[in-house]
Amino acid sequence: MSRRLEVLRAILALAKATLPGAEVVGLDDHEDLPTRVRTGGRIVVRAGDPGDPEIDLSPLAYNWTHRIPLEVTMADEDALDGALMALDAAIAADRQLGGLCDWIEPEAPSTQNVRADNAPGLRGTLLSLVASYVTDTPLT
Repeated sequence: MSRRLEVLRAILALAKATLPGAEVVGLDDHEDLPTRVRTGGRIVVRAGDPGDPEIDLSPLAYNWTHRIPLEVTMADEDALDGALMALDAAIAADRQLGGLCDWIEPEAPSTQNVRADNAPGLRGTLLSLVASYVTDTPLT
């Protein structure tokens, strides 16, 4: 499995473990905008764009700075704030995602009202996690 996919799956697992009441989806065809949101909220982990790597020539290494978007939707501002604080604490506890990354850092979220079928007052945010990691080829 590629390092890129390992990092994405680790972030998905981190979100599931941190917010067990939330529906956590991503990395497949279930990444559409929510039509219904569970009481515990919803998190969508997008694949993002690893961008262009910095390349070291001796030994050959590809240094990636991969921005991974997360869409977090909760019932209200307090629930959203609590979810962001929980994610921040989980990230701070393991900045290397168990050795998969050199460092992972959240960027500041942008919050907005979200429309969904079952709850008109939802609050949502879009934030990115920036994962820095190294591979030995551009495809892995």
